[in-house]
Amino acid sequence: MSEKNPILIAGGGIGGAAAALALLKKGHAVEVYEQAPALAEVGAGVQISPNGARALDTLGVFHDLAALSCKPEKKQFRLWNNGTAWPMFDLGETVMADYGYPYLTVYRPDLLDVLVAGVRAIDPDAIRLGKRAVGYVQDEDGVTLTLEDGTTARGRALIGADGVRSAIRTQTWGVDNPVFSGMVTWRGVVPMELLPAHLQAMVGNTWIGPGGHVVTYPLRGGKLLNFVATIDRDDWREEAWNIVGTAEECAADFAGWHADVHAVIRVAPKLFKWALMVRDPMPAWTKGRVTLLGDACHPTLPFLAQGAVMAIEDGVVLARCLEALPDDLPGALKRYEEARVERTRKMVLGARDNTDRFHSKELRTEEEAQRYLEREWSKAPIRDRYHWLYTYKADEVAV
Repeated sequence: MSEKNPILIAGGGIGGAAAALALLKKGHAVEVYEQAPALAEVGAGVQISPNGARALDTLGVFHDLAALSCKPEKKQFRLWNNGTAWPMFDLGETVMADYGYPYLTVYRPDLLDVLVAGVRAIDPDAIRLGKRAVGYVQDEDGVTLTLEDGTTARGRALIGADGVRSAIRTQTWGVDNPVFSGMVTWRGVVPMELLPAHLQAMVGNTWIGPGGHVVTYPLRGGKLLNFVATIDRDDWREEAWNIVGTAEECAADFAGWHADVHAVIRVAPKLFKWALMVRDPMPAWTKGRVTLLGDACHPTLPFLAQGAVMAIEDGVVLARCLEALPDDLPGALKRYEEARVERTRKMVLGARDNTDRFHSKELRTEEEAQRYLEREWSKAPIRDRYHWLYTYKADEVAV
């Protein structure tokens, strides 16, 4: 490693840590600049589909994460008012047979922890905390990153992994203009011991109804239940993950929904709410020695369960592109963009398309819902929508 000429990464979240680990494993020096004084993720769940599990295995952290996580037996739909269940995915052995890796439900802090541990095992000093990136200057030889505290860092490239409000993206491509989706999402993590026994099963549930849906799945070996509930609502437009709401307000949003949904809401220790914003996929991410990664370049609605996976895949492919073009760093960054931009565009648009599928007015009654699910969520359309996602191999795809 050349410590005098590192690759700079703005942002030490899941995407930034995955990229850092991928690059370190390929022999690159890396400096990660994270704005927070300590590395921490929000206490929430994330789904890691087989393509994400494969990417994590490439990074050497899959087994550590799997030991902390859950492998649900299945995912199923539940009708919003009477709880009627329909199969969505068989998981477990079926997924392993089809894709070679399991489907995990993961506590987000655990995911960040295993990535950071991997980074620090190679370079204990790679991550610098309390360092917010605010801008950069690039030239033919490298990039100088400016930090909020007035200090600078010099490297041969800069990766903007600084999230949906990315300062690197804003300087490179201008201010984005997100559009309010008309939806508000609630989230919470509930100790399983607070729930009735039938809600403690190792099953992922997606409750669907006209104008809303609720997702629940187990975390941390079944000790926790993740709860994410989205409702059509136009009176709340704050895009932040840390605004606390009340159980009463959440329950009112889901008035008339099944008692099991309300049982989770009632015992949740804390509930947060945020407005969902829509951003069009970016057609380009790279200029010279500067590129973007994760939410900085392809923020998505959470309706395909691929947000974290996309960022992890980015990191693996980025490192492979630098390995493929060791003497042309700008060319390697451009090749990374070309390898990822169409797939991530399709993922972002696929998540957007699922909004109508989860919130359809045809879900008002069980009879209507039966016809709707047979048309939109039988085996053939599910395979069309998800198989291309899960068969992706970040460690082998052409770069």
